Amino acid sequence: MSENMQFTKNYSDISTNSGFQFEFFCDRCGNGFRTRFQPSSTGTASTIMEGASSLFGGVFSSASNLTERVRSATWQKAHDAAFAKAVEELRPQFMQCPHCQSWVCRKSCWNDKRGLCKKCAPGLGVEMSAAQANKGVESVWTNAQADDEAKKVAGGDWSQTVKASCPSCGAPLATNAKFCPECGEKLQVEAKCPKCGAKVQPGAKFCAECGTKV
Repeated sequence: MSENMQFTKNYSDISTNSGFQFEFFCDRCGNGFRTRFQPSSTGTASTIMEGASSLFGGVFSSASNLTERVRSATWQKAHDAAFAKAVEELRPQFMQCPHCQSWVCRKSCWNDKRGLCKKCAPGLGVEMSAAQANKGVESVWTNAQADDEAKKVAGGDWSQTVKASCPSCGAPLATNAKFCPECGEKLQVEAKCPKCGAKVQPGAKFCAECGTKV
């Protein structure tokens, strides 16, 4: 073939004598796709000759050698053609990062806005949410080790929760949006106690300040 083949390391060849099939994997997350099975007429012919050789060893004494030649030449040519077709089939599912040259899945590991993979250009919303979660864990440990008079976590804008994905449809969120751009789900809901007006944490059944049921 005149064109060069892509995907030289992140795939698995699960072809058999009956046909060809491949699996392609994302360099970043490891998830992947499996191509449709492509039957092989050459493999079928080789199987028939192998069976004939075992039944009529005297008459078809050279059949096994012929089978090997078929597999090493014609079969390999068919295998290369099947691989090229498999690449063409799944090529739209992958993008190659121009910075690190990794092949990554378009759905989960590609940053369309930056034109780079998410390893080189992480989504800021996801990174902020992860950073806030890490900060929360640090705060828990800090307060657990503090004395009783210093166990209140400081407030401020940093404590405002940033969601990395929509809780309704699972779509990734690039910013701290008020509504999901995919399904329209309201993301920023600030519940308050009907009695004292204190903020109520999502999922809480009672107010943490006055104990009123919410």
